[in-house]
Amino acid sequence: MKRVLEVTGFLVMVFGVCGVIRELTDGWFKLMGVTRFLTDGVWFLQGHELFANIVIAVLGLIVLVVSDRVRA
Repeated sequence: MKRVLEVTGFLVMVFGVCGVIRELTDGWFKLMGVTRFLTDGVWFLQGHELFANIVIAVLGLIVLVVSDRVRA
């Protein structure tokens, strides 16, 4: 379970950071195209994509911290 949380937290954090970079560069950074599907297709996040990607990155960091507290 610990390894699953670590991998999930890492991937979510990477997707969030790549989304933030993509939003700050105005779509120039297209390495992680999946970040577009996380925020652009959601109707209530229109205009708040940068904030949503920051929240996604922070949630990934929280999952990583929680994975350290889980016993193996």
